[in-house]
Amino acid sequence: MPRTTSARALLDVQRAAFLASGPDPDAVRQARLQRVIDLLVEHHEALCRAMEADFGGRSPVFSLMNDVLGSLASLKHARDHLPQWTPREPRPAMAPFDAFGAGAWVQYQPKGVVGIIGTWNAPLYTLLSPLASVLAAGNRAVLKPSELTPRTAEVLAQAVVAFFEPQELAVVTGGADVGADFAAQPWDHLVFTGSTAVGRLVMQAAAANLVPVTLELGGKSPVLVGRDADIAGVAERIAVGKSTNGGQLCVAPDVVWVHASQAEALVSALDTAWRTLFPTIAGNADVVPVINERHFARVESYIADAAARGAQIRMAGGWPDARGAAERRMPLRVVIDPPADSLIMQHEIFGPALVLRTYQAFEDALAAVAAGPRPLALYWFGSDADEQEQVLQRTLSGGVSLGDVCMHPAVEDAPFGGVGTSGMGRYHGREGFLEFSHARTVYQAGAQDPRRGFGMLPPYSDAFAQMLRAAVTR
Repeated sequence: MPRTTSARALLDVQRAAFLASGPDPDAVRQARLQRVIDLLVEHHEALCRAMEADFGGRSPVFSLMNDVLGSLASLKHARDHLPQWTPREPRPAMAPFDAFGAGAWVQYQPKGVVGIIGTWNAPLYTLLSPLASVLAAGNRAVLKPSELTPRTAEVLAQAVVAFFEPQELAVVTGGADVGADFAAQPWDHLVFTGSTAVGRLVMQAAAANLVPVTLELGGKSPVLVGRDADIAGVAERIAVGKSTNGGQLCVAPDVVWVHASQAEALVSALDTAWRTLFPTIAGNADVVPVINERHFARVESYIADAAARGAQIRMAGGWPDARGAAERRMPLRVVIDPPADSLIMQHEIFGPALVLRTYQAFEDALAAVAAGPRPLALYWFGSDADEQEQVLQRTLSGGVSLGDVCMHPAVEDAPFGGVGTSGMGRYHGREGFLEFSHARTVYQAGAQDPRRGFGMLPPYSDAFAQMLRAAVTR
């Protein structure tokens, strides 16, 4: 059949195919997942080269690790565990009907056609990791890659055409206008990864058709450093996490809270850790550039604004030079105690900069984090079990890593998603399967209806009324 490119045309083709075939058995779903796996295996080198070109120098090693192998992990987990997720779940029927043979169960059914809008910082992973849950649930899907990574989008689109008919899986490419049209379609579910501001627009567009949404939005993920934490170890973990993808991760640490007496030691340790990871900045393929000039200028404006407002700016990994700036590769800038209304405190950084906030009492830092917007990720370092429990009980975030940063999203058998301004819904594991399934309650009557014999049907008797009153208990 002809290859269509508009979101609406593909949605109509897939919905017609879904209605014609009905829910697909596990074997068909696993075969689709396997074809996505085969697609990645066959085209991973071309995809990594495309990501390198789109970023202006992103290391193919990082793209292989983050986007290709990360996606493969989600796809293989769904393929291998799918048979455990799909069976109907028996539920007890209500009394007295259960005594007369009535039963009930929950049956998980695919919703239909799911639209998935990915983002540029992880241009494969933000499409294919949720796709694993979508296909496992028995749905069909249309993907919309980011316009900021056009080469990756084109390679993926061509690969999908080679492995799938459009009634199963398809790709729509284009700019912001195409993305807006995509979000406005009457999908059976819509997935979006990106900024909170755009997420609001996507949700608004989806609401016009009452489309359920899964939003993975990020936010200013905080790090709480207890006074008993090993500062050198903390600095190394933060440096590894913050340098990943040039700081362009939705779960990258944005704000670090440390006791005032340990701030200088932490800055020094960050410098040591960053220099160990990146002995040079300019020309270093392991330093992922900021995606484009606009985003580079955005990050630089945050630093300049904070400095103009009196914040202290420290470098980790050496001072920047002209060549590094031209390549959009920079060392880590540590911004110490900027004003609350500064740009770097109001916006997700998404680049090689970090805010350092100091506290005198850990309780004050914990209270500030708990009172702020709910982030996608939260991190804590320390050895005090009571303090750890306070962090877990009194804060709310999409997920938590203890003693490290950016690690919990890699747990494939646990849900990944946000809460509040960092998003809603989740994928990965069985929770991802449930996200894109309709949980349908089924009641099956027994051979005998006891209601007439129990006086439960009109005309109601005084005895029945007294029985009902007797059931009103605490």
